[in-house]
Amino acid sequence: MKVTKKRIFFVVLLVIILFIPFYKNGILLDFAGLQLENPFTKKIDVPDNYSTVDSNSSGYPDPIDIVMEARKEVEQRTTYRSAYYAGGYPPDDEGVCTDVIWRALMAIDVSLKDLMDEDIANNTELYPRVDGSPEPNIDFRRVPNQYVFFERHLESLTTDLIPGDVENLQEWQPGDIVVFLDGFHHVAIVSDRRARDGTPYIIHNSRPFASEVKLTSLRTPIAGHYRWNY
Repeated sequence: MKVTKKRIFFVVLLVIILFIPFYKNGILLDFAGLQLENPFTKKIDVPDNYSTVDSNSSGYPDPIDIVMEARKEVEQRTTYRSAYYAGGYPPDDEGVCTDVIWRALMAIDVSLKDLMDEDIANNTELYPRVDGSPEPNIDFRRVPNQYVFFERHLESLTTDLIPGDVENLQEWQPGDIVVFLDGFHHVAIVSDRRARDGTPYIIHNSRPFASEVKLTSLRTPIAGHYRWNY
């Protein structure tokens, strides 16, 4: 049988289509906003166990306020762009992973920049990306610096993630912050959405834009898991 270019094209296309759902646990579909899962995966129900404090009287608990604010990055497809900005803050329609965090915390009237600037000024030697000379226009937007601040001032939680283990999964709640350091520096907000196996989604910004993906899609070891003291 003669193999035509057209036939090869369709075979390659079919392989790609079949490959996409399995690549990094469906991360490409998640990027596209298509959260599809294997319907045969056992459904695990994980009880909500987040704070009900509503510090800004928004009508929503603070952790949910954080998630909703972070999700705005996904909805507007905030462009990933790493740059230095006078004043520290990038334009609303662009940023990096660390910008998702401070923007989300603004929803509960927390200025991460102000808090970090003060802590860096008073404890400069503890922050690896400061090199002994604080620069408020960028320090709060560096993952290693956020990591040090979270280790010092937020509640530190498990870094183990066990699909199907309800007791473990209950420790992962909306509004939590997760940090990655080994391999690449990254940070994200834990979503209020979960996969069928009970593992949470995260809201983050990586090239080309902000997205909501399964936490299990990221193969990098989790360096830290934190919760704001509501």
